[in-house]
Amino acid sequence: MTAVDDVLQPFEIENHSAQGRLVKLGNSLHQILTAHDYPSEVAALLGELQVVAALMSGTLKFDGVLSIQVKGDGPINMLLVDVTTDGHMRGYAKFNKDKLSLVSINCGDIPQQQVPRLLGAGYFALTVDQGSETQPYQGVVALEGATLTDCAHAYLRQSAQLDAALKVCVGNVEGIEGSSWRGGGVMVQKSSFSGFQHIDGEATDSEFEDAWRRIVAFLGSCTNDEILDVCLHPHDLLFRLFSEDGVRVFDPSFFIMKCRCSRERVQNVLISFPREEVNSMKIGDDVVVTCEFCNTNYRFDTNYIDAIFNTSTCS
Repeated sequence: MTAVDDVLQPFEIENHSAQGRLVKLGNSLHQILTAHDYPSEVAALLGELQVVAALMSGTLKFDGVLSIQVKGDGPINMLLVDVTTDGHMRGYAKFNKDKLSLVSINCGDIPQQQVPRLLGAGYFALTVDQGSETQPYQGVVALEGATLTDCAHAYLRQSAQLDAALKVCVGNVEGIEGSSWRGGGVMVQKSSFSGFQHIDGEATDSEFEDAWRRIVAFLGSCTNDEILDVCLHPHDLLFRLFSEDGVRVFDPSFFIMKCRCSRERVQNVLISFPREEVNSMKIGDDVVVTCEFCNTNYRFDTNYIDAIFNTSTCS
């Protein structure tokens, strides 16, 4: 593997005490966070949730779309991200500018207590949609913790019933061609005791627990700079962290920013509304619909609107 960006790298600790995923996001995340003119606090939170979704997409088995929605009563009232089985990512945020301007925060690194200060009270909901022929799965937990990573950990523990640890970082990094948003993270998941292997003799529960605690400690040694370093290959980072116990990597998968909006989809939404409501969407002489994810404008002139409504009526 030569790519170091926009990648999900599965791995396993050699003694089978844990397995995990490493994610590094570059251009895909930058495109998502710059599609709208987000304040840095909003972009950082949205980016963190996008990394969490990427990590979970490699952990939860599904064939379709995994989405995470966070809603709160704070200055940032909603974050929504999703990732498909094919690695197509997108996300957007809603916030109140006036309330956000009143929040005094450190605009450098992601601030402490960001969830209670910026999101307030609310919920963290993960949904897996595998198509019209299956029932969507959804798990919901309250917003608990200082960061969105803490909330994701609470979801894994309470709803998915997984013993896991996460390290996530997002930042606006200076490069040769200027600054750009980058993000990444590492997630380790505790294996079942039956899968644990010990070189000398049979393993005990205490040895297994010690091995797991050691992996979590190694993960805690990972720095933000290492996660955001565009030149640090995922394999090299994993070796730095877990070489003492040995680490094995598997085939990676990759991410791109790709919205699922289209002119046809917008048209289908328009004809589901009353004609009077569609007319109220006019900007000048055209009906204009803007995708909340990628910020693309779709324009429909009066003649086109007449034609699609006449066709809908006739059918």
